[in-house]
Amino acid sequence: MTARGTYSYKHIWKVAYPILISLLMEQLIGMTDTAFLGRVGEVELGASAIAIVYYMVLFMLGLGFSVGAQIIIGRRNGEGRFKDTGKVFWNGLYFLLGLSGILILASEAFSPWAMKLLVSSDGVYEAALSYVRWRLPGMVFAFVTSIFRAFYIGTTQTRTLTLNSIVMVISNVFFNWVLIFGHFGCPALGITGAAIGSSLAELVSLIFFIIYTRVSCDRVKYGLDKPAGFSLTELKNMMPVCTWSMIQHTISVSTWFVFFLYIEHLGERALAISNITRGASGLIWVVLMAFSSTCSTLVSNIIGEGHQDKVMSLVKRILKLSYGIVGSIILVYCLFPEAIARIYTDIPDIVQASGPALVVMACSYLLHIGGQVLFLAVSGTGSTKMAFKLELIALAIYMVYCTIVISWMKVDVAVCWTAEFVYGGMLLLCSLIYLRSGRWKNRSI
Repeated sequence: MTARGTYSYKHIWKVAYPILISLLMEQLIGMTDTAFLGRVGEVELGASAIAIVYYMVLFMLGLGFSVGAQIIIGRRNGEGRFKDTGKVFWNGLYFLLGLSGILILASEAFSPWAMKLLVSSDGVYEAALSYVRWRLPGMVFAFVTSIFRAFYIGTTQTRTLTLNSIVMVISNVFFNWVLIFGHFGCPALGITGAAIGSSLAELVSLIFFIIYTRVSCDRVKYGLDKPAGFSLTELKNMMPVCTWSMIQHTISVSTWFVFFLYIEHLGERALAISNITRGASGLIWVVLMAFSSTCSTLVSNIIGEGHQDKVMSLVKRILKLSYGIVGSIILVYCLFPEAIARIYTDIPDIVQASGPALVVMACSYLLHIGGQVLFLAVSGTGSTKMAFKLELIALAIYMVYCTIVISWMKVDVAVCWTAEFVYGGMLLLCSLIYLRSGRWKNRSI
């Protein structure tokens, strides 16, 4: 950072690059599941779309809390209150352990009923339910890992994320290869093996974070040398930021789940194509989210340092980097959509049919880039309640569009993906209006 309080392109990239590698490695987990299951069968490929997004709806409660904790940690780090970052970490950890237990029990009780009500294909229902039942126990590991990530991103120590993600993706590829197809004497478990493999990879990731923190982190400086006692007061102070982040993330992915349910009613082929499109969108998404998460963290830090007047110039720099890098990936997708589809399946008809949907999805990111960076900038100011309201507006219009175009009109699957233009455009417009209003200034958290 320069003496005037403006983060340079070099500093932005220094923070964003490890996050990018981390998210890219994690995205490879989903890509691995989809690519492996795409070689098991069309039903398994389609069912994994429903099951993974269903799991993500529940996981977003914990991730949303961690994002809120990350914002608070970033503010405390910018203020130089390093010990207080540890207090946020420990109380967030206790909360997430309790939340994961509640969600696992609730899912076991209600998932069969919910899946039966929502999914029309018996084959998809059985496969999706099997995945969810074996994937949910790994949520404990995933939640604890998310608070470690919040700490390291909030304190801008992002290099460890790269190492962690490499370990995690290697573990996931190995476990999935063994358990899905049956190697080393293990039975071929198909979609159930994908769920177990991903849960085991989450455990390996958590073990890595624990060891790394003990060996390489300045635990005394940040108050991580010994567990802090649970503080209801500290948790209450966190909740105004974390609660809205939890709700916002969960509702956001819930609408994504509804989108796939609408697609499922168009047929198993349409669902398989959309799962490939979802998987392929992951690469563009992680690059964008690396810059968006960096924006949130640096905005929080720069405000903590007392440089509110530099926020918009910082956001503009991040936008320029995002459009330059993400735009290049979009071009590749538009030029070679079928080559991208072949990564996920070897079924010729699905490869060919996936091309138009992939092009539509990729082009929608021209709006998503601005929308996500500006939206995470709003969250970085600590205005998570306002961020929730802004996304709620965008999601409401998105769901109306999906209901009319997909559920009622039952259009081609490529046209279904035009819904992403609606969501990205509305998020961009709403976030820009709020940031330019200046209502986020002088907000304390």
